[in-house]
Amino acid sequence: MITTFAKFPQGWTSYSRAAGMRFSAGECHITTDKVVDGETPLYFYLTGADANDFVTAGMWIDYAHQAGHKVTALIPYLPGARQDRNAPFGAKVYANLINALDADEVICFDPHSEVMPSFVNNLRVVYSDTVIRKVLRKSLGEYAGVICPDQGAHARTEKVAAALGLPVYYAKKHRDFTTGKLSGFECEALPVTGKFLVVDDICDGGGTFRGLAAATGLPKERLDLWVSHGVFSGNAAALNEHYGTIFTTDSHPGATNPAVGARVSPLIHHLLEGRI
Repeated sequence: MITTFAKFPQGWTSYSRAAGMRFSAGECHITTDKVVDGETPLYFYLTGADANDFVTAGMWIDYAHQAGHKVTALIPYLPGARQDRNAPFGAKVYANLINALDADEVICFDPHSEVMPSFVNNLRVVYSDTVIRKVLRKSLGEYAGVICPDQGAHARTEKVAAALGLPVYYAKKHRDFTTGKLSGFECEALPVTGKFLVVDDICDGGGTFRGLAAATGLPKERLDLWVSHGVFSGNAAALNEHYGTIFTTDSHPGATNPAVGARVSPLIHHLLEGRI
């Protein structure tokens, strides 16, 4: 999904004089009428992974460039970031697609690893630690620690825990990369009191987080979950059996899955902090 913005004195305003469309043959395009120069879209907020949205975004960017404007593309969820190994090398394919948009700047949020960002031109990364600290600032005193769900999340979780001033507790799992099956969930001993926040970047079907919750042995009243990108597919609604509150952002359309009922934090102001 694409939302476009122009900077007006009163703040960020959705640009509505141009709209995405499809030709009958299937090509993406945009339609415009006579526009005021100051209303030319300068910022694009693209969520999810629909390839048609990326092509339409390229049309927006070309339109703005022809009007003499620089464009910042806000792409908080980097599609293909989990495909950062083996063949096909999906992270590189999607990075090439983003580069082809020809944005003057690209801003993403909490990428899965540093592999894909290394291929994206003119990229600025906003990490989750500062955003989590702001979202949870009123409830930080409730937590006794942060739980790292697996080895791949160590750097992210440790950075978040440091920002929140909380200790880290480590869990682990085994994934069969041939079948995708998860097993062998373990978590180190946790204090007998207090709530804990599980932190990771992506929640798809939620299997990792259900298995982790079971391994802790804690009731849902003592476990909350933060995922930067809530895809929330498949059986993700079952997370509510294990977690009191599920936090995420609006980086992916799946975040608003009503069966999950996550608390969704808008990202635009975090991505553009200091420019508003």
